[in-house]
Amino acid sequence: MIAPKMPSPIGHALAGLAAAWAVDLVPGDRAWRTAPEPASWFRRAGDGLTLGCGALGAAADLDHLFMTHRTATHSIGAIAFVGLFAAALAANAQRPVARVALMCAAAYSTHLLLDWLGVDTSVPRGIQALWPFSHEWFISGLDLFGQTERRDVWTVASLLTNVKAVVGELALVGPIVVALWLVRIKTLTRLPSEMARGDHAAK
Repeated sequence: MIAPKMPSPIGHALAGLAAAWAVDLVPGDRAWRTAPEPASWFRRAGDGLTLGCGALGAAADLDHLFMTHRTATHSIGAIAFVGLFAAALAANAQRPVARVALMCAAAYSTHLLLDWLGVDTSVPRGIQALWPFSHEWFISGLDLFGQTERRDVWTVASLLTNVKAVVGELALVGPIVVALWLVRIKTLTRLPSEMARGDHAAK
């Protein structure tokens, strides 16, 4: 049996995308994250790295496979591991190490944030956010995100519970994602022209 859990994979993935696009707004070496307007939506969104950040936003719940939900994978220890692993991959791909590491770590950390803000009726409540330094459980008590149901998922009651939870996630996270997308597109599309003007002035 899989116990009821906090936000759904949909909400977690959206939060991961939001984190990736938020990091794109940080000044620095980010011209490689741009794409011309005729390019596909996938390229303009940031290609595979953005998609990967969406997956990272939901990845912590893979601990269901090991029956250890909300422990090590829901912690600052896991965030540090993701950041270091992403940094190694970025160095190998000759991408900005700090930016990629920050983006991936931020995407993963959104999972902890949403779970901390969500409803949790299981015992113990919350997540072991400070593992491996502490095994204490943390929960905000704000109950901003509804609890989803993973038992008997095709029953009417479970379907209604999950639909209600996803609608709530879309209402809370959706506007943030849309706003970041619009600001990101506007910001990054200016980079090529700004770089070209800078090169011309240097000459």
